[in-house]
This record gives sequence, structure tokens and C-alpha cells, in this order.
Amino acid sequence: MNKKLFLTGSVIFVIVATAAALSIILARPPSFRGTSYGEPFPPAAEIELTKADGEAFRLSDQRGKVVLLFFGYTSCPDVCPTTLAEMKLVMDELDELNERVQVVFISVDPDRDTPEKVQAYVEHFNPAFLGLTGSMQELEPVWNAYSIFRESVESDSALGIIINHTARSFLVDPQGNLRLSYAYQTPVKDIVHDIKLLLEQE
Repeated sequence: MNKKLFLTGSVIFVIVATAAALSIILARPPSFRGTSYGEPFPPAAEIELTKADGEAFRLSDQRGKVVLLFFGYTSCPDVCPTTLAEMKLVMDELDELNERVQVVFISVDPDRDTPEKVQAYVEHFNPAFLGLTGSMQELEPVWNAYSIFRESVESDSALGIIINHTARSFLVDPQGNLRLSYAYQTPVKDIVHDIKLLLEQE
């Protein structure tokens, strides 16, 4: 076989194979980076609590927005402030899109967290964040609905009681469905990527 002809054929084959591979890769829909719930996506359990200003909060009233839910408490020494700082970065990265996102922080420490205290706490990170609490009777059904583990532990430190709790964040899509969840310290860029992808699908 003519060597030149063989080389030409090989180059053409490589080009065609590369183009075919690229078309397959590019044809795949972009994937989410958080842990996805299976289809059909479960509706997010309703949350009804009272805000610091006395007005009622209902999760269902947030339809049309992406909601990021996190459960924690204002005396938390590490996980909660770290997560809220990361949520602030998420909102900063989203720029103008952040108007379509609501961060909601729900207390797991109703004995110490008043509505005013929780709201003031989250506003240190971002004035648009919403902090919620309530009585044990009001909060327990919410914790159970989102499978939130919570345990009070006596501590020898100045903090007194420490609340061990689930450190996972939950993403509710604009239709009110639970779509994704994120482990503690998930990279900010991954959460931003998923929110943008969801909003593009609207």
C-alpha cells in the first residue's frame, strides 16, 4: 500500500473518530454536581414558621425561586458559620441571578435561638438571608420531614450545650421540589453551577 495514502487515511480516520466522540460528549445534557433526588422529584415538605418581624413564612410562598435550606444554630462553633460564609460566596458568584435565590437557615436550638437572634445572626453573612426558629413542637415536624439528626450534648467549654446536627444543605427548585443536597464544605463553584443550570431550565 502507498505509504502516503496510508498516512492520509489514518489522519482522516482520527479526525472522524474525534469528531464523533466530541458530538457524543457535547450531546449529553449537563449534569448536576450535588446529590440528586430521583425522579419524580419529591415535593419539599412545607415549612410554616414565624419570621423575626412577626410575619408568617411558608416555603410554598417561595415558588419561582431556588431555595437553599440549612439547619443549624447561632452558637455553633464551626459548621454553621462556615456554611453560611459559603452561602454568601454562592450569592456573590451568582451576581444578578441571586435575586432568584433565597437562603433559609432554620434553627435546631429553639431553647436559645429566638427569631430576632437567628435573623440577626444570618444577616451578618448576607442581609437577604432568612433565619427562622420556633418552638420545639413547631420545629420537630420540620426536622423530621428533612431527616435532620439533632442531639444536645453537654460541653465543658464556654459554649455550654453543643448541638450535634446534620450538616447537609438542601436545594428546592422553583417548582417546590427537592432536587439536590450538598455535603458539608461542598465547593462553592459546584453549588453555583447547579443553581445556574436549574435557572437556565426555567
